Amino acid sequence: MSFRQHSLHDCPAPAKLNLFLHINGRRADGYHQLQTVFQLVDHGDTLHFDLRADGLVRRTTIVAGVPEEIDLIVRALRLLALEFARRHGRPAPGVDVAIDKRLPMGGGLGGGSSDAATALIAVNHLWQAGLDRAELMALSLPLGADIPFFIFGENAFAEGVGEQLQAVTTRDCWYVVIEPGVAVPTAAIFSSEDLTRDTKPVRIADFSRHLVIQTDRKGFGKNDLQPVATRLFPPVAEAVRWLSSYGDARMTGSGACVFCAFSSELEAEAVLAKVPQVWGGWKAQSLQRHPMHALLQVGRVIE
Repeated sequence: MSFRQHSLHDCPAPAKLNLFLHINGRRADGYHQLQTVFQLVDHGDTLHFDLRADGLVRRTTIVAGVPEEIDLIVRALRLLALEFARRHGRPAPGVDVAIDKRLPMGGGLGGGSSDAATALIAVNHLWQAGLDRAELMALSLPLGADIPFFIFGENAFAEGVGEQLQAVTTRDCWYVVIEPGVAVPTAAIFSSEDLTRDTKPVRIADFSRHLVIQTDRKGFGKNDLQPVATRLFPPVAEAVRWLSSYGDARMTGSGACVFCAFSSELEAEAVLAKVPQVWGGWKAQSLQRHPMHALLQVGRVIE
């Protein structure tokens, strides 16, 4: 990452995988109670930030299907600008945002949320806005429960609607991720009458114990959204079936991407080489911490 007084370039926005995803109930407001473990991986988008002198927040890259006004990056930074003005008594400097987009939309990888989180971390630093990590997480929560996780910056056991986070240690491994070529709308999955909504709650200790005693490749728990998504979107079902011949393949989030863990990069590469050309596919290493923490020394900057 290059750093100058007026810009931050090459800022990573990593993908996440849901190692399991249980739906425990539905609240009166319609939101679902869930439990999951968010896993960071070293594959994602890259963002670039340059200060403006006119106070505007602008996205300089065209993203197909995502107008600038509804982009989570822009919406998040405009919230930060309002908070900056409230705290400092003057308008925020403004910023241009460019993005190298690698993560697919509707893939369950948290791409838009990760982009927004990286934007908040970077621009908070660039503007010297002064928000700490908890304040950035609270600021972003109204835009989506995944954004606070990426700001949290560590693999996490999540509860509630995904906003209650506890840091958790996960396996050091490699993943093969398949993009089946469809975009799965989250609302369609959560609104399905076929969705399991009564999975028994687990504890973070149950997940951690499974990692210790694990003697095969079977992952912890399941993804309650997967049966609905595979029924509605056959390419997701086909990807799960194909990748399951190499291990415990499962869908991440509400889909559409499918992943499987491997103990070594060589093993992951061997499977990746066999992925049918009709799908996209890539390998990624597990991360224990968001790379923006190291790049900006977040422990001293926003905590």
